[in-house]
Amino acid sequence: MIEWLQYAVAWTFVKTLGALPRTVGRSLGAAGAQALLLLRPKLRNLGWMAAEFARFPRYTAANIESVVILDGHENFLAGQGRGKGVIYLTGHIGAWELSSFAHALYGFPLHYMARPLDNGPLEALVNKYRGLSGNKPIFKNESARQVLRVLKEAGTIGILADQNTMPEEGVWVDFFGTSACTTTGIARVALHTGAAVVPGYAYWDENLRKYRLRFEPPVELVRSGDAEGDVLANTRRFAKVIEDIIRKHPEQWIWIHARWKNRPKGEPPVYDFLG
Repeated sequence: MIEWLQYAVAWTFVKTLGALPRTVGRSLGAAGAQALLLLRPKLRNLGWMAAEFARFPRYTAANIESVVILDGHENFLAGQGRGKGVIYLTGHIGAWELSSFAHALYGFPLHYMARPLDNGPLEALVNKYRGLSGNKPIFKNESARQVLRVLKEAGTIGILADQNTMPEEGVWVDFFGTSACTTTGIARVALHTGAAVVPGYAYWDENLRKYRLRFEPPVELVRSGDAEGDVLANTRRFAKVIEDIIRKHPEQWIWIHARWKNRPKGEPPVYDFLG
């Protein structure tokens, strides 16, 4: 019953935002996000993205350019042109849901890494909307084999790389001057498959009043012959790429979970509420 009530609230919210004119929906979403999240102005972007997500059924290959424009797309094409698949390296920057959705409408669908939501009906709704442009999920329990298959077929895998990682699954690298446990999976897969690692992110361009889907040049991998050393070096390199992107658009990094939650043994917690 609780699951269905949660689903009903979410369904009503999404359908209402999707039915409104885009500017009204974005304003309402921003106001709701600020009210629910302690009136923090930066989080208006979260509301904007909710409004964009609600409008996914309206976006098509014919009209997506009115919402999202491509910038540096030659960098993505260069990575794709290597023929070994692309790892789309991104974070919770700007409109991360819209970035991959729009790119698929431009003709470049991908598989995205996802953790299933605890609410089954809500999970189905979210994945239905995400899949309207042709994108498909890969869930954690099936990830390794699926990822290798997609890259072997020269496909694209989208990965959010700014999340806290359990110590047994990551390594400690610098992120904004503080050690952060970071997944080694991206580096291991890239080194194993030869896939191009291409940073991409959609940020709001106030002058254009559109999102700019920006792709940076493929990240050149460190290959020294020391397998674990290379994993660490490349994980550190990817973290630096994400950090540099955030530094360009700090007001658009909308990650509200505890990125530095896990700590190296013996270090105090970063967050007071986890102390």
